[in-house]
Amino acid sequence: MIVNPRAGRNKSRGPLFDAVSVFSDAGYLVSVHNTSAPGDAAETAAREGGNYDAVVAVGGDGTLNEVISGLMRLERPPLLGYLPQGSTNDFAASLHISGKPAVAAQAIARGEVQVLDIGQWAHRYFVYVASFGAFTRSSYTAPQAAKNALGHFAYILEGMKDLNTLRPYQIKLTADGEVLDGEYLFGAVCNSTSIGGLMKLDPERVVLDDGKFEMLLVPSPKTALDLQNLVLALLNQEYDREGLIFRHVSSLHLETEEDLPWSLDGEYAPSVPAVDIVNRQCGLRMLL
Repeated sequence: MIVNPRAGRNKSRGPLFDAVSVFSDAGYLVSVHNTSAPGDAAETAAREGGNYDAVVAVGGDGTLNEVISGLMRLERPPLLGYLPQGSTNDFAASLHISGKPAVAAQAIARGEVQVLDIGQWAHRYFVYVASFGAFTRSSYTAPQAAKNALGHFAYILEGMKDLNTLRPYQIKLTADGEVLDGEYLFGAVCNSTSIGGLMKLDPERVVLDDGKFEMLLVPSPKTALDLQNLVLALLNQEYDREGLIFRHVSSLHLETEEDLPWSLDGEYAPSVPAVDIVNRQCGLRMLL
């Protein structure tokens, strides 16, 4: 178990002992590692993961991202489990993983393996979303204490700071051969039904092992009416509505001359002039 002790700090640690008990009763010899700094979860997973039958990430989506990034360095990654203890836990919501550690541990102990796609962003990985533009910054700049106390609302408050700097980004994007050259306020490539706890996708349209991402682009509105229509489409989750760009894609190449920082599962990724994003179909084996 790779545990981020900062994630969901206002939560009782008692239930984690219940989870350890569940694993022990199932025949596992459990080792627990508390992370001490950013990057520690990834390094621990890469260094120790090959010695275990399963590695369980305990924390929020950022912790899960680190653990997966570490495991992907291994030639034969072990099975992965997840005990969500963060403030949003988008990926857990997509997979219906319980927020109660003992319940989630019981599901892991049953040993049922589900194969999932994983995203590769340059030399990094993401399990459910890579995004840029409006409000992306709030996913990795919201203070941990605020996220622990306020949950989704912390992201909204942090996102409000970006309103005065809301602007379009000029990009050239090629997705499965289709060229989308223009100005966009926001873009996301995801394999999840929830993004930031704020944007929802229809579960019937999201298949987690089909080799396809769900890609959403929000173009820069030209008129006040365009802006109104975009807001309504987003609020009503009508992603096929005129103005928005919604696609199912397996890979994409993005180029820009602007400073365009990214968020990978809520973790910061610096701007690059060009990046390839590839769906590694069935690249992850999870115990669910």
